[in-house]
Amino acid sequence: MKTILIADDHRVMRRALSTMLDEEPDLEVVAQADDGIECVEKIKAFRPDLVILDLSMPGLSGLEVLERTAELNPSTRVLVLTMHDDDEYLQAVIAAGAAGYLHKSTSAEQLLDAIRAVLAGSVYLLPGQARLLAEAQSEDTEHSKDGGHRSLSMLSDREQEVFRLLALGHTNAEVAERLFISSKTVETYKARLCKKLGIRGRVALVSTALELGVLKRTDEEE
Repeated sequence: MKTILIADDHRVMRRALSTMLDEEPDLEVVAQADDGIECVEKIKAFRPDLVILDLSMPGLSGLEVLERTAELNPSTRVLVLTMHDDDEYLQAVIAAGAAGYLHKSTSAEQLLDAIRAVLAGSVYLLPGQARLLAEAQSEDTEHSKDGGHRSLSMLSDREQEVFRLLALGHTNAEVAERLFISSKTVETYKARLCKKLGIRGRVALVSTALELGVLKRTDEEE
């Protein structure tokens, strides 16, 4: 059973989500929050597997909650569900560590697909979102000499492992635990692969992983 925290300042939205999720035998809503401060407190108290997070809330914004979540409980995954349909928000939330970004007009079926993909450890992006991130990365690297010639063959096997795990949203500590190496070694691999691929920052890392086929377009981890 996977546990979920719903954070949204609209009571009707929280109730609708909770009702829908309670019908799923593998999902359990363990807490709700109507502002960012309460959300952070409940992440600390309940340590949920997933937070369904609105971006515009009183107290702390969704982006601030994302940052606090990474500090408080890195294993908690975050799926942003928002009214904002803005390219800058998409890039910002992925950079801040969100594992997915959906508009509130999305269908219940698509939302459930996203929830299960994120809970499985994947980054869930729609094809259009993946293209936006790839375009943003292209703009960042258009002046790089190797920007148009990136390939996985540039990386060692271990660098590719680190690359994929980081792109999926895992922290340095989680990557270290999975690969039985130190966090310092992960950081060394990360710096090395970013230099080889001519990228910087989380948005660039995720979009390049999509571009090179390290992640699928709907990003369901194998």
